[in-house]
Parts: sequence; structure tokens; C-alpha cells
Amino acid sequence: MPKPPKIPESVLVVIHTPQLDVLLIERADREGFWQSVTGSKERIDEPIAETAIREVAEETGIVIGGDLVPHEALVDWHHHIEFEIFSTWRHRYAEGVTHNTEHWFSVQVPERLEVTLAPLEHTAHLWLPWQEAAERCFSWSNRDAILQLPQRVKERCR
Repeated sequence: MPKPPKIPESVLVVIHTPQLDVLLIERADREGFWQSVTGSKERIDEPIAETAIREVAEETGIVIGGDLVPHEALVDWHHHIEFEIFSTWRHRYAEGVTHNTEHWFSVQVPERLEVTLAPLEHTAHLWLPWQEAAERCFSWSNRDAILQLPQRVKERCR
């Protein structure tokens, strides 16, 4: 039975330490494509914060709401963008769907944690200082989110 089409509403979650080291994961289907955690809603009525929590756990094994990472570590930036879906991945969506809405989040972890990757989705991970992480991302939106991270963290600490 074929998979249902992806819902064109997703999350981007920048995982970082207090020192602003950022976790990047390499896509299994595109060698050299480094990114933060991303993923689409599983159902139309799935709350977007729930999507973020689920995707972080699925892609990294990091449990938001667990002992190391409390729920309040997840920050909804209340920011979203719309972008054109790369033609490479359009087959995953319903016919005629060309754009996706991406909601931005961050989650602060206490240190550079070991992660458990979803092997069908990602092949490697690394922690980099935020500037280097931004340079490594293939996605302009992911790069922009990471470049905003220091200011977002500063605003939250006020």
C-alpha cells in the first residue's frame, strides 16, 4: 500500500547547547546535505509543537519532556515561512502541491548529547558552533534560522 501524500506543513527545529553549538544531521537520501531536524505533520490536526517534539525524538532520539530536556526547552519562535518544495521531493506530496509552510523552533539541550539517528533518514551527525553549522546547511531557511539563533536565545533570557 503506498504512503499517503505528505502534508505541506512542517517544522524546522534547531537543537543547540547553551554555548550555541548546533546539532546537524546528514540526509540519507542526499550525501552532503546537512540540516537541522525537519519533518511534516502526520495528520492535519496535529498541533505543530507536537510535530516538533515527535520529529526530534524520531530523528535524534532526544526526548523533549524527559529528564535531560524539559518541555520548556522547546521554544516556538512563532515564525513561519513558505517555500517552494525542491522538485526532487515533490513526488512525496499530492499532485499540484508546490509549496510548504515551515514553522521554526529551537530546543536547548544541556550539552552535546549523543544521538540515535533514524537510519533510513540520516547517516551521520555532528555538533558545530552556530556559525559553522549555518555555513554547512544546504537549505537557505535552515541557514537563516541558525543565524538568528543567538538573538533568539538572548531574547528568551530577558
